[in-house]
Amino acid sequence: MPENARAGVRREPLADQAAQLLLERIRAGEWPLGARLPGETTLAPQLGVGRSTVREAIRQLAGRGVLASRQGAGVFVRALDAREDWDAVLLRADIRSVLEARAAIEAEAAALAAARRTPADLRAIRRALTERAAARDGIAAHVDADTAFHRGIVVAAHNPILLELFDGFTPRMRQAMIEMLRIRTEFGGDADHAAHERLADAVAAREADAASALSRAHLAALAEALA
Repeated sequence: MPENARAGVRREPLADQAAQLLLERIRAGEWPLGARLPGETTLAPQLGVGRSTVREAIRQLAGRGVLASRQGAGVFVRALDAREDWDAVLLRADIRSVLEARAAIEAEAAALAAARRTPADLRAIRRALTERAAARDGIAAHVDADTAFHRGIVVAAHNPILLELFDGFTPRMRQAMIEMLRIRTEFGGDADHAAHERLADAVAAREADAASALSRAHLAALAEALA
């Protein structure tokens, strides 16, 4: 009998359906946190699919943080529910949430950048600052130049996880910042740019506490302006 005609799973793609059935059983408490799942030969007939489909379903749930395979030991429950897709979370986030998340990432990155920046990092930050000063005519261009400046500081932190978070966050951050500046109608003023110059100066002077505080204060001011 073909797999898609069996009782447990009825629609394509089979691996997705099998993964969902396994996840529902985990959510229902059939296997507690840390428990070992039955083997493929047991799960396959329960789900109404072949062993290769079970393996693919397990790979899917491992990629979502629910299961973990241990060489020679089996497959274990790592979490009782799947992490929500990052892009879906970001799409729902409001502007204030975006600014709060930026502060969490960028304030720490600024402190690390002050401690770890190289001469090449500093040249890139200064160059991005100059380009930011010139990009004051259009909202999108200004946001892109501003993002490049802040990314330069995150790069100078030399922490790959912070950089990965920043880059993954950038599309939603860009959208949120454009929305915010359209609400405010004013952007790229001298006072705002001076705040970015002070941040760059703190990084250059290796003043970690000042760099972190300046980064956090800048983003807090943006959030307060939404009130």
